[in-house]
Amino acid sequence: MDHDFALRAVLIVVMLMVLPFGVYHRIKSQSTGERLDRRQEGLFILATLRPIGAVMWLSVIAWMINPRWMVWASLSLPIWLRWTGVGALVAGALLGVWTFRSLGTNLTDTVVTRETHTLVVHGPYQWIRHPLYSSAGLFVVGISLIAANWFFFASGVVIVSLLMVRTRTEEQNLVLRFGDSYQHYMDRTGRFLPRITLKFAR
Repeated sequence: MDHDFALRAVLIVVMLMVLPFGVYHRIKSQSTGERLDRRQEGLFILATLRPIGAVMWLSVIAWMINPRWMVWASLSLPIWLRWTGVGALVAGALLGVWTFRSLGTNLTDTVVTRETHTLVVHGPYQWIRHPLYSSAGLFVVGISLIAANWFFFASGVVIVSLLMVRTRTEEQNLVLRFGDSYQHYMDRTGRFLPRITLKFAR
């Protein structure tokens, strides 16, 4: 069995299935024509997040077209470990699709809420406040293992770290928008992973 070919085929298929779904929801969320002030993210995030993201995704596309173009960043990983990346990739894809469906027209690519923004507490938002970022983390792990590529992992870690930093501003805006409702929501949910509450019997 040609594992390299099979793994690359899996990545291409998953990407081709998820990408149109994400594009559709992104276009649908922008149907109001509302302009969002991305400057609220801060100069550092503006200057780093999207450029690094573009470099990473162009590199992933290059690997999917011809892995030899990214051979300079390849790693020697056991095949079984690379196949575990498929599980992470599929989990990230399913979580991403679920999140898009739950957000609807509330979806934005920045820290600013829309004028008609509603507080979403269903779907994955029942347990975590930023499931789209959790999905991104799973994608990074999945793609890096499948491709056995250290550059994908390194750039992905930087991207996810920047998203984590950006959530502070995002949540400040949500508290200003929804007040105590969002504060109570924060108290009972985790930021990127479900909050585990341990109850001990007396």
